[in-house]
Amino acid sequence: MRGIVQDITERKKAEEKIRILADAAESSNDAIVTESLDGNITSWNKTAEHIYGYSAEEILGKNVSIFEPESVKGEIKKIIEQVKQGEKVQHYRTLRLKKDGTITNVSITYSPVFDASRKLMAISAIGRDITEQVNAEKLLAKAEEARKKEIHHRIKNNLQVISSLLDLQAEKFRSRGSAEEFEVLDAFRESQDRVMSIAFIHKELHEGRGTDKLNFSPYLKRLVENLFQTYKLGSLDTSLNLDVEENIFFDMDIAVPLGMIVNELVSNSLKYAFPDKRAGEIQIKLFSEEAISEVDTRGELFEMGKRYTLIISDNGIGIPKETNLENTETLGLQLVNILVEQLDGQVELKRDNGAEFVISFGAE
Repeated sequence: MRGIVQDITERKKAEEKIRILADAAESSNDAIVTESLDGNITSWNKTAEHIYGYSAEEILGKNVSIFEPESVKGEIKKIIEQVKQGEKVQHYRTLRLKKDGTITNVSITYSPVFDASRKLMAISAIGRDITEQVNAEKLLAKAEEARKKEIHHRIKNNLQVISSLLDLQAEKFRSRGSAEEFEVLDAFRESQDRVMSIAFIHKELHEGRGTDKLNFSPYLKRLVENLFQTYKLGSLDTSLNLDVEENIFFDMDIAVPLGMIVNELVSNSLKYAFPDKRAGEIQIKLFSEEAISEVDTRGELFEMGKRYTLIISDNGIGIPKETNLENTETLGLQLVNILVEQLDGQVELKRDNGAEFVISFGAE
């Protein structure tokens, strides 16, 4: 008799626990849904009804694919397969279709449900409507984009003011014809070009697609065209051959030093490679290579990120053999070495037919 009473007591305790859990699920602020392993809905709480618009009577027994909009078709099936493998998919942000045909933003955690013997019996999907959060994030992103564009606009304007001041300062020396004055003018022009190479970056980012990354190809074309306009005087007949991979994006840490390298080397070619206004060609190539994998000290494979190669060459008179790239006294080449080092890259000078600089570097 005592054993029977104990069994009844234990059963009542178990039923009470189940009732408490059921009440908690029903009153939860999250949508709590249970699905069979083939995706049919077996339980549905009030919050799920509030979010998706279906009552329990309408939805029980239906397949969860009913909530998939066209843009994410097949997504739930993949998640179910993951959960069947024992995985828990946490805070999965996606879109779901409501009863009234509208689409809502949700965050859902999918978990496997096991019985006492650890056999997979069902799938639990606990979700919440994050539409307000997503809208707030979009507003913040828009405000941040506007703020960054304004910053780039101001920096660009300030750099252009600096360039104009350099130009005004150079006016003092233009009317004088001595060699010293020409050297001073040349120094002013070089400084202006360096300033403008950075100003162009901020101009591109200000006018761009609202990202911190610069599409380097159009920037490079604009930069080099500006240099040609600056140096292509009189009957100088130097052509440009650009072979630049499209849609290469760099952040400011890469774009600024790389832009200044291009400025230095192209300026150098325009000034010195073709004396006596002889005809010639300057060629610029930029391309990416596949990511390189290496083994770390623990013997684990890791990816180093993409590699890029910039080649700037001309078929002019070349660089004197006595010029040592690693120990040069030329300000422009010293600056190139510093900037390549800043990129954690390598630079190689080839003298086969004119001058060719090969710069390789990595970027995320």
